[in-house]
Amino acid sequence: MIVSNFLKWVHTARVSERAYAAGLLARAFVENQFTLEDRCAAEAALTLLLDDPSWKVRLAMAEALSMSRHAPLQIVSALASDQPEVASLIIGRSPLITDLDLIDRVASGSSATQVLIAQRSAVSMPVSAALTEVGEADACLALLANPGADIASISFRRIAERFGDLASVREVMIADGRLPSDCRHMLLVKVGEALSRSPLVCALMGTARAERITRDACVKASITVVDGTRPDEHRALIEHLRLRGDLTASFLIRAVAHGKIDFFGSALVVLTGQAEHRVRSLLSGGGDGAVAALMRGAGLGACTHSVIMRALKVWREVAKGRQIAGVQEVSWLMLRELGGPNAQGELAGLLTSIHLDVLRENARSHALAIAAA
Repeated sequence: MIVSNFLKWVHTARVSERAYAAGLLARAFVENQFTLEDRCAAEAALTLLLDDPSWKVRLAMAEALSMSRHAPLQIVSALASDQPEVASLIIGRSPLITDLDLIDRVASGSSATQVLIAQRSAVSMPVSAALTEVGEADACLALLANPGADIASISFRRIAERFGDLASVREVMIADGRLPSDCRHMLLVKVGEALSRSPLVCALMGTARAERITRDACVKASITVVDGTRPDEHRALIEHLRLRGDLTASFLIRAVAHGKIDFFGSALVVLTGQAEHRVRSLLSGGGDGAVAALMRGAGLGACTHSVIMRALKVWREVAKGRQIAGVQEVSWLMLRELGGPNAQGELAGLLTSIHLDVLRENARSHALAIAAA
């Protein structure tokens, strides 16, 4: 009877009255305030209200139905295809909208629709994948900012590949603890590329010098990326560096000098195809000949073997608690292996650069500690 009277009244009511009544009717439906007979009538009335000429009526329905699992599916589906003011509530909230429907809307919808989907309280991995594959930058930013979004490693990579040139995207991604290490390195390289192309930097330094300086800075910063990489992610980072051509002898020597022996071991496993347990055993206690053979198998030139072995022996002693040493001492001993500060050649230049960088960093840290005391 109530629904019958409502249907007779609604044709003559003003828009504000119809919107208010439609909201009440929708809320009563989802709260199950009707008998079975009246519930069927209420569903029919709500379906009829989809044809109301005023979007405000449909908005009131959407507000009441958007978060309920008991809303009529055909009504929710129709409201999701309504004009943006109405559809946004359903797309952004409704638990009845399936992943398949959301993925279709990501592919065919506007940037605003994609953002709404990215901001849902829970975003599944398949929906996240669709957003990172075809979504606009704003949608990807909204996805990254959403703690309820389940984002796969490959989806992080797609965002980095597609939008890593945007400073706003890089900033959010680098601050995300879920970001895989290879993506972190990719963004680091993009920062370097952006700096080397900067008109101001090129004007101050010249194009060639700017490219060299930013490239060197990226190599040094890559060691920091290794620091933040879990051992189970080493292989992914190594493959990324290898495919980019960045897994060079210089990089591996720098890693050894900085004590990244686990990372160095993972690199040798990838480069030689040897079993991981064998490589770990050789690095922790193998003889010079066996370790040299391992490095030859990895493609490291004979000129690098002695300096790497010198560093390995020191880090072994440090690990056993028999010696106290850091990067400053190790890099100096590696340089001494080539003849000390007066040594010539590319390898000596690399080790000198590593040693001087560490000296500057240690002096800077010491000065800051004095200032803070």
